[in-house]
Amino acid sequence: MNDNRKILIADDEAHILHVVQIKLQKGGFDVVMALDGREALELAGRIHPLAIVTDLQMPYLSGLELAAALARNPATAEIPVILLTAKGFEVDGAATAGTNIKYVMTKPFSPRDLLAKVNECVGVAAEA
Repeated sequence: MNDNRKILIADDEAHILHVVQIKLQKGGFDVVMALDGREALELAGRIHPLAIVTDLQMPYLSGLELAAALARNPATAEIPVILLTAKGFEVDGAATAGTNIKYVMTKPFSPRDLLAKVNECVGVAAEA
């Protein structure tokens, strides 16, 4: 049985990290946080989280660049990604093609909805 309950959150906004961390911990997950895309990429390769929640706009690597880098690495290619975007930033299917982005959620988002999407991603990953 896999006891890995780690979810990686990558966002450069402390209040978003805090809200997401609390909701996911209450949902039974171990949360690991990164403040930028480069740190998130390094952590993903090391801890192999069940899923990644990432902001679109971050220093060093954007959420899209992070998802593309994860997809290129066989060790991280299957990790589902949830991309958070600021209102007004459209992310189309062409931008997410070739990545494992499962959901795009616009800020402000419902923490309850985010937890539901994480649970869906974990369920999909567990069944694969």
